[in-house]
Amino acid sequence: MPRVDVQIPTADGVSNGSLHVPDGAGPWPGVVVFPDAFGLRDTMRDMGDHLASLGYVALVPDVFYRAGDWAPFDPNTAFTDAKERGRLFGLMSGLTNGRVIADADAYADFLLARPEVRGTAVGTTGYCMGGRMSLVAAGGIGDKIAAAASFHAARVAIPDDPNSPHLAAGNIRAAVYVAGSIEDQGFTAEHAELLDNALTSAGVPHTIEFYPGHHGFAVADNAPYDAALAERHWEALRGFYAERLLSARRAITPGRGGTWPRRPGSSGSRRSSRFPGWTSRARTRGGRWPGCSCSGRGPARRSCRR
Repeated sequence: MPRVDVQIPTADGVSNGSLHVPDGAGPWPGVVVFPDAFGLRDTMRDMGDHLASLGYVALVPDVFYRAGDWAPFDPNTAFTDAKERGRLFGLMSGLTNGRVIADADAYADFLLARPEVRGTAVGTTGYCMGGRMSLVAAGGIGDKIAAAASFHAARVAIPDDPNSPHLAAGNIRAAVYVAGSIEDQGFTAEHAELLDNALTSAGVPHTIEFYPGHHGFAVADNAPYDAALAERHWEALRGFYAERLLSARRAITPGRGGTWPRRPGSSGSRRSSRFPGWTSRARTRGGRWPGCSCSGRGPARRSCRR
């Protein structure tokens, strides 16, 4: 599969990126990959290759491009070395919601203008810091994103935080898939319930669940990496994008059609014995989530389990 170094024009300069194109005859849907805090590197390029093998043109941008030619981080020492931790947090703090949205708009436009890419909207996925960016982008650029995924992210639904992504749920025109990690104080069952309620109230089709792994389970050079959970995350993306990017259907407009109605007194979530906390699947009618065993005909079924 071709892997091409590209330059992405943005409002604040140029972001270097890595473009990953499937083999064969396109065009294909496009996906923006928001990296974790360690940024664009070979591990993220490998993940771009994997997405291309699934049939998507993947763009992995350098989200820290405003810092110029920044030195790469060693994931094994970035948080334990005080100097490196300070440098890392300094880069992360520069990614305000406004900058993330402006950059996401540029990344989406870049992909949609490529001859290898088809459609009028892209998918997104992100990891840790990038998972939050994926949701911020979905709430910021509207119908340019049809499917937004987030894995082991933190601070996506924080009470009393005016920058919390859940507050922009009413602006989301994408379907949303969120997979949290266990023992992660940045995304607890309470945070998941807040996010679920916001997305449900906005009529956003979504899945929120917890994988039985720690923060970083999907990224190969992170210490908590879990190969089985990484494969599960790829299968989730495969099904999610197949429904939202490959099919002709698009995410519903919030307020028109909505999600599955709640039972009286229900928060819209459901308890699961398979994962700590709960798993919520708020769906539109017709169709199914990846791994669902129902027919996909008629009303979607909340009882479907992975």
